[in-house]
Amino acid sequence: MGLNRRTALGILVATPMLGATGAFARPVPAPSGERLAEAARDQVGVTRDYDPSYRAIPYPNGDVLRTTGVCADVLVRAARDAWKADLQQRVHEDMSRAFDAYPSRRAWGLKGPDSNIDHRRVLNLETYLTRQNALLARAPARASGDHFTDPLPGDILTWRVWGGRPHIGVVCAGPDRPRVVHNIGGGAKEEPLWMFKLHTAVAHYRWRV
Repeated sequence: MGLNRRTALGILVATPMLGATGAFARPVPAPSGERLAEAARDQVGVTRDYDPSYRAIPYPNGDVLRTTGVCADVLVRAARDAWKADLQQRVHEDMSRAFDAYPSRRAWGLKGPDSNIDHRRVLNLETYLTRQNALLARAPARASGDHFTDPLPGDILTWRVWGGRPHIGVVCAGPDRPRVVHNIGGGAKEEPLWMFKLHTAVAHYRWRV
């Protein structure tokens, strides 16, 4: 017996969509960089303070209270939430293998790795990301803080801000009208890249796990 038009349409509506291989369609996971960007965005409104104090924290997966932190904590927390990648452990293990590749001895007078603080320092994160072949570009000397080419969601940018203080943030939108999640004081915030113009751009990373 043939199907009339109404019956045929009803079958189409009730039948799950099939992919090209005949398998049932499933939600496509967000690309790795977008997951990092969303995990950074999720910190806005949660981390409401900036506190650079030295804290003894557990290892691995140690953290201070999520209501506070420093700029590096935005990346550390996003990597854990998005990828289950623990930068505390990764940086500590890499520093244990190659301590003198990091600036800790000359910058802070340390004689060995410190898992409480190493991953929370921008200079160490810059070194780690470079050693992971994640460096896309270094900015020219004294480049304005928005001098980055086509940053994509999940990219990592670093600057030198007031008095040459290192700073880091995670791109959450781009390449058109790029926006960054960072904590420069007052907690995690999402802001357009042009607002960094008066700072000095340093490096552009694309780290994927």
